[in-house]
Amino acid sequence: MLSRAMAVPLILGLVCFLPALVAAQPGTGPRDTAYWLQLVLTCYAGARLATMILSTRRRLLQGVFWLFVYIAMGVAPFAQAVIGRTPTPLVGPRADLVTAIALILVGCGAFDLGALLASRRPLRRRATVRGGHGGPATAHPVRLRLLVLLAFAASGYYVLKLGGPAVFFSSRQEISASVAESGVTSGGSHVGSAFLKGFGTVPALLALLFFTRRLVTSRRARRSPSTVLVWIALAAVNLVVNNPVSNARYWFLTVLVSLLFTAFPSSAAMYRSVLALGVAGALVLFPYADRFRYDDSGHRPVRSSSVFEPLATKDYDQTVMFANAISWVDSGSHTYGRQLAGSALFFVPRTVWNEKPEDTGVRVGQWMGMNMTNLSAPLWAELWVDFGAPGLIGGLALAGYAAARIDRRYVRAVSRDGPGPGSVLAVVAPLIAGYAFILLRGPLLQAVGKPAVAALCLALVTSFTDRSRQRPH
Repeated sequence: MLSRAMAVPLILGLVCFLPALVAAQPGTGPRDTAYWLQLVLTCYAGARLATMILSTRRRLLQGVFWLFVYIAMGVAPFAQAVIGRTPTPLVGPRADLVTAIALILVGCGAFDLGALLASRRPLRRRATVRGGHGGPATAHPVRLRLLVLLAFAASGYYVLKLGGPAVFFSSRQEISASVAESGVTSGGSHVGSAFLKGFGTVPALLALLFFTRRLVTSRRARRSPSTVLVWIALAAVNLVVNNPVSNARYWFLTVLVSLLFTAFPSSAAMYRSVLALGVAGALVLFPYADRFRYDDSGHRPVRSSSVFEPLATKDYDQTVMFANAISWVDSGSHTYGRQLAGSALFFVPRTVWNEKPEDTGVRVGQWMGMNMTNLSAPLWAELWVDFGAPGLIGGLALAGYAAARIDRRYVRAVSRDGPGPGSVLAVVAPLIAGYAFILLRGPLLQAVGKPAVAALCLALVTSFTDRSRQRPH
């Protein structure tokens, strides 16, 4: 009933009304090929996002993908095309911008193709061998307690290393200064700070998600004072280390989305609300949500006469940076996996690997002559820089296939006949869905640190012993 009531206004709003409202804004942008291609991309992504919202099956990863594409590579660049301004300058010829938009469309089609192939392949249940081994991935109770201890210890060390809890409620600028003073960075290498931040924030979040899952799905856990007290303590720790004041907006978005999807695993209304309200939040709130990036002396309030003007001047530089990456490659050559290798081996310090590649966004920014090189490098740009068109198409098709498979397994994991309160996938899928915003925005070298810490934590707690007969009710 909810789907039927929302269908017509949602599709008209995302595909027709919002693009038309953007097109009606005053501006100096030319109505050329880039403009019309951007309009097609916006409408296509809007239609796919509407499909995700109206789907009878919760598609977390695919829904987040299309939410990102619709806002960051659809509506926002379309507003930039209409107004005639971009957050980051376009250095190369405008033909490279046309190529970038066309390749984004091709990549979206490849993502859809991969998802379609995944939907045609039936899911197989993991066979359980004698002794209960080989069952679905669940959190081992004893090892989950070890994760809780690790979370308290690592977050406590993180807080003490930076000077106490007060610094986490000041600004991100103050956090960066405290990390620099802590001595974990040396010789231009940020590996130490990445591990400090990763272990200080990720285990606490994962432990909170696992205990939230237990409280939501297990009556016995809700009646256990020790479980409730541990959850309260973990919530307090996350309030310090994962709050929106001291963390990047995209990371706090990860925390919020993963918590909502974990706390309401079977709620179609929550799933639809997150995606639908995500559009409004990304357009209205997100450009202003960097209030705590700098202290009061460095903060510059945003002044605009239109809700769409901040989209043309702040944050959403993904499309223009992809165009600049195309120009950068044209001035040299593809890197043939070198950038991807640098991301995969992020933990290797530069003192050991002297020629370790920098972030793709940084390298393109340096080539552009920018003073501030903390620029985005969307997944399309990362794949293009390394492998060209074949890598872009193949990489996004693989991403679509993986997203669709994980979405289908997530639905099974949160169903009544799933592995129960200890299901690892019921926690991991919401976490990946939230972190997908960071992976899609890039650069990958900045984005891989926390997933690596999360993988280590999951390896600690995951067991493949079938506990379905022992799970609490």
